[in-house]
Amino acid sequence: MAAENDNKSIGQAMQLMVSAGDAKDLAHQALTAARNGDLDLAKEKLTAAREKLTAAHNVQTTMLTAEAQGKTIQLTLLLVHAQDHLMTAITYVDLAEELVALYNRLDQK
Repeated sequence: MAAENDNKSIGQAMQLMVSAGDAKDLAHQALTAARNGDLDLAKEKLTAAREKLTAAHNVQTTMLTAEAQGKTIQLTLLLVHAQDHLMTAITYVDLAEELVALYNRLDQK
């Protein structure tokens, strides 16, 4: 049973990292599109980035719920690393949204 829980935690950590990495990449693509004047594409990329963050958040919520229900989740370096990726991606997407909004504002002038 412990090995099964460890494998599940590893899988969840990997899901967090993949979704967070995808979100950050999409946000970077949004910034590139905005810089090149394609604000519609930038907004599409940001929407996709938010969807990836939602997927990561859902994994995180599942893990938090399990722990709240008394199921032990072993804290590993991999899980800490995954959380770091998620927090960095959230910050990056937030900042990208602000910069795309700024590009949009400047484009209106």
